[in-house]
Amino acid sequence: MLKTVFEVSKMDCPSEENLIRMKLEGQFSIKNLDFDIPNRKLTVFHQENLNEIEKAIQDLNLGGKIIQSENSDIESFKNESNQKKLLWTVLLINFLFFLIESITGILSKSMSLVADSLDMFADASVYGLSLFAVGASVSRKKKIAKLAGYFQITLALIGFVEVIRRFLGFEKLPDFSTMIIVSSLALIANALCLYLLQKSKSQEAHMKASMIFTSNDIIINIGVIIAGILVNTLNSNKPDLIIGTIVFVIVTQGAFRILKLGE
Repeated sequence: MLKTVFEVSKMDCPSEENLIRMKLEGQFSIKNLDFDIPNRKLTVFHQENLNEIEKAIQDLNLGGKIIQSENSDIESFKNESNQKKLLWTVLLINFLFFLIESITGILSKSMSLVADSLDMFADASVYGLSLFAVGASVSRKKKIAKLAGYFQITLALIGFVEVIRRFLGFEKLPDFSTMIIVSSLALIANALCLYLLQKSKSQEAHMKASMIFTSNDIIINIGVIIAGILVNTLNSNKPDLIIGTIVFVIVTQGAFRILKLGE
């Protein structure tokens, strides 16, 4: 058996781990995948087909490259029996905040909150794909991935159109207090998801700070909070629209990665 270590420079949250799992598991005679998100490392235990594994990882556009490959004597791996329950937990948290942020974003006229809700939905989609694709045929997995990817792109495009409309027209200022409060709650929810996922892989009860502060989700939440502060300080909706645009771009990039699973 071979043990190959990849550096995946853009793997900074658990949803990207699940994208890689869906792309690789059940293929190329892979026996086990070991993820080190804080250090952006992936260790693959496999038979041959190294070139195919490398290509599959690179297809996700997460910056994967081989840094080491050697023979391994390991024959058995830890059974991750609690993984399904954990995925359901983080899926429900992300979907709940998708609903909360989308509703409050529309009511408060905040595009950054609406965009952040789509980012939550994107994460929920990845966890959902991981759950519902288990045991499914390859063709069904591809269909599910394409459906989720195109749906996210459609929502993001609608968001882009609305951002442009608001840039060009006069709109009432978004409610900055709602932006700050709801995004702060979303930040806590994302931190909880990261904590649960990290704790499941280690008996240590501590969450690594590097994992928190390199996560796109956490950065986005902080960005919306800052946008809310600037909306109030500058008496302008432009900070909200700028952050919203950035998040829509991130959501679109994530959607294209999901579509890669359908190829």
